Amino acid sequence: MTNTTLKKISEVLGVSISTVSRALKNHPDISEKTKAKVVELAQTLDYEPNANAIHLRTNNSNLFGLLVPTISNFFYDSFIAAIEEDCRQQGYSLIILQSGDDPLVEATNLKILRQNRVSGVFACITPSTKNMQPFQKMYDMGIPVVFFDKVPDLANCNRVCVADAAAASLAANALNQTAIKRVLAIFGNPAMSITKKRILGFSHTLQSSTLCHITYAHHSEEALAITTQHLATDPIPDALFCMSDEILTGAMKAIQMAGLLIPQQIKIITISNGFFPNLYHPSITYVETSGYRLGKLAFSKMMTCLSGDTNTAELTLPCTLVQGGSI
Repeated sequence: MTNTTLKKISEVLGVSISTVSRALKNHPDISEKTKAKVVELAQTLDYEPNANAIHLRTNNSNLFGLLVPTISNFFYDSFIAAIEEDCRQQGYSLIILQSGDDPLVEATNLKILRQNRVSGVFACITPSTKNMQPFQKMYDMGIPVVFFDKVPDLANCNRVCVADAAAASLAANALNQTAIKRVLAIFGNPAMSITKKRILGFSHTLQSSTLCHITYAHHSEEALAITTQHLATDPIPDALFCMSDEILTGAMKAIQMAGLLIPQQIKIITISNGFFPNLYHPSITYVETSGYRLGKLAFSKMMTCLSGDTNTAELTLPCTLVQGGSI
């Protein structure tokens, strides 16, 4: 019986609905004998309390919302795994919504989360997010928001990021150790703070004697087209830097189509969660940015917010260089 109600339980036992309700809450005014009967019948009838009613009464859903561009991304997949793991351990449930990098969908998803009275929101904004009012409504309702990975370039908000400038700096320094003269560096959306930080770290670290061409790709197909174009020049780049896994997959397709040998004819380095670089042979040298560890850091910050700490902060996750065979 899937729609068993408190009224049904009260009718079977011959007690009031309020008695059934208090018995299920282990209220001290209800005798142990009555509690046992109510609980036994509720379990037999597979009674489930009305979650929406509980949310309205307590104003606490024990539910977190997570906004992500897409779940078909290994970085976000591992981030979600970390959040879900900690939610389960702390007695929370998780609603996962995808924006598809569309700010209108993002705003609609935030409305859904407000209607569900979530306890907090983890949000990776879209590249086109300009209107922060939907997020402000969360704050107005007392719902904390922890931005992660792609975050707004604003003060007074909680942000949890990879050490983006340091990651790109590590990649540039690894290239400095080689005898390259020309580098093609492909970054993501230039309007995003994550891109700005990585360009800054990369360009400031790459030795001045190296000719560097910086360009931008919004997705893997664009990275494929850009790389193909530059591989048709004479001379071709000695090395290729990819800001993300998505860019790497497009660039690698172009290199494979051109039949170039790695690292003899072109060297490659990327910033990655680690999954995609190891799909290639030789494996791609990368600066590790762990979605799983970022998720753990984000959840820790969320719990700090829920404890009453109103201080906002940007927390960064350290990164490490993982040597492959591509440079």
